[in-house]
Amino acid sequence: MKVTFYSNFLTHHQLPFCLEMQKRLGEDFKFVSTVKIFKWRLDMGFQDLDQKYDFVVRAYEDDKTYKEAQKLAIESDVVIIGSTTDDLIEERLKQDKLTFRYRARVFIFPDGFFNTIFDKDKLKLFYQRHIKYRKNKNLYLLCANAYGAKDFNFLGLYKNKIYKWGYFLETNKYDINKLIDKKQEKEKTEIIWVARFIKWKHPEVMIKLAKALKKENYNFKIRMLGSGKLQNKIKKKIEEQKLDDVIEIVGQVPSDKVKDYMEKADIFVGTSDSQEGWGAVINESMNAGCAIVANIRMGSVPFLIKDEENGFTYKSYKELENKVKRLIKDKELRKEMGKNAYKYITEKWTSAIASNNLIELFDSIISGKEFDIQDGPASKE
Repeated sequence: MKVTFYSNFLTHHQLPFCLEMQKRLGEDFKFVSTVKIFKWRLDMGFQDLDQKYDFVVRAYEDDKTYKEAQKLAIESDVVIIGSTTDDLIEERLKQDKLTFRYRARVFIFPDGFFNTIFDKDKLKLFYQRHIKYRKNKNLYLLCANAYGAKDFNFLGLYKNKIYKWGYFLETNKYDINKLIDKKQEKEKTEIIWVARFIKWKHPEVMIKLAKALKKENYNFKIRMLGSGKLQNKIKKKIEEQKLDDVIEIVGQVPSDKVKDYMEKADIFVGTSDSQEGWGAVINESMNAGCAIVANIRMGSVPFLIKDEENGFTYKSYKELENKVKRLIKDKELRKEMGKNAYKYITEKWTSAIASNNLIELFDSIISGKEFDIQDGPASKE
């Protein structure tokens, strides 16, 4: 079976899945990179992975590789489309060959609602990608967001053809009991926040939380990892409210070093709103055995967090505050949530499981057999 995955440049979030696909399919798996990695990502310490792996076809490099990318679109048994220029895959869609779009959700408008729906170019692009070939029998959707299926079905798109998807990071193996026991040796409960300091990630929530916890004399320390245009503003507020003894802004940390901080943290707090298409920090913190308290509106949270089973979700700030307080007060609860989070992410949501399930899904569609995966990656939404 020949499978080709079209997207922007290869990222560390996609790499483990791609490596598993290559392990299973060998030369029959290709990743087509359609644009060069953005400079700002290089400045943040990310690697140019396009240059490191021979399964990557760099369509942006020259005419020869661009034509190779077009040829793959026609000849592959299955194509997965993340981000690509439409002329690369147009002929495949015309021929109605087995194709999966890979998308988070529809109703996220980073540029504002009106600037989006009244933008002719954006509407034209949406039509081209999701409406023009909506009657294709062999066009499906891999949905990397717990709210995406509802969005697309509301518009009458991909009905009964949407499958649960997301990001599948490298899974680190731990003796989880020892890891959590080591976390709990510290006198203070350590809370970690990892994100860019931008509006919809809501770093200001951590100031509000710290203020409430300090007022009630909880013994804690918050570490905030990341950078962004709000960083200096947040830092100033921390100083003004005399919270610098309980909040440390660590700043930007290389992606491969974030796990070192998560391994030491007791609680992970995710504050992003619905503009968080996925939120790979949830995967990472579960893998590191953190007790998680995360906004239910984050795209990955309903897929990964079962409230009060392997972590906590929240809808309001007060709910967030109360659940963090419960976790600080109750070491055994923290341990249980951390162990259950680790168990779920390492047993249900790995790149190996995702690639195996997806290939099984492809086989079932091609052969017309029943596909019976009920939960996890590639299960039906």
